[in-house]
Amino acid sequence: MPRTDRFLDIRRDPHSDELLARGGDSEAHSVLQRAGFIDVVRLHEVYHRAPAGLTQDDEDRLATDAVTRLRAAGYHVDCDADFDTAARPARYLPLGSSVTHLAERIREATTTEEAAEALTELTAAHDGILAALREVLTATAEFHEGLGGAADQHVARRLRYLDEWRVRSLLNDLSATRNALADRRAPHPGRSTCTGEVPTTERERSAVCACPPPPLTPPAPPPPVAAGLRR
Repeated sequence: MPRTDRFLDIRRDPHSDELLARGGDSEAHSVLQRAGFIDVVRLHEVYHRAPAGLTQDDEDRLATDAVTRLRAAGYHVDCDADFDTAARPARYLPLGSSVTHLAERIREATTTEEAAEALTELTAAHDGILAALREVLTATAEFHEGLGGAADQHVARRLRYLDEWRVRSLLNDLSATRNALADRRAPHPGRSTCTGEVPTTERERSAVCACPPPPLTPPAPPPPVAAGLRR
């Protein structure tokens, strides 16, 4: 059965004439955002609309670009005839995929040193990911300060607050976690690297490696009997 989150509609709403994109999963939503759409979060759905102030020609180009990107990523897109195209752009890995790779490294880490090495990419003082995020927040705050409006100054102050108190606090906590793991220098008790070698002292002729058996997981205790049911 095909997954319903691989299907999207990109059409003009027949009542409001708004350009809307509906359907898809989080990856599709990222594609729509990179194409220029704005996400609208509601209680029962998330859909996307074109930015305000675009001409109809600009919206047509925006929708056509989104259709090409989504189809190149393997999504099934139903759309108005004006947006339909057979073009397929080249695909490039987004920057976020590098951060996701760090999560994979930590999930596969068998020692505290390996986990600390992955966290270092986040916490490095000069060129770590969180240090770069602080630079982005500062640059965005400066951009809003130059726009001149009263609301823009509020946004700038909010961004500087996030940089100084939220992201800096996160950086400090993760740095402490990274340092503690680096000092610990121990294997993870629940993870081990199997070499596939069988020692000469192994008694079981069927053994293919020297790994110990997996730990036994005790069964969950039964739920307590309600007091009213006792006799």
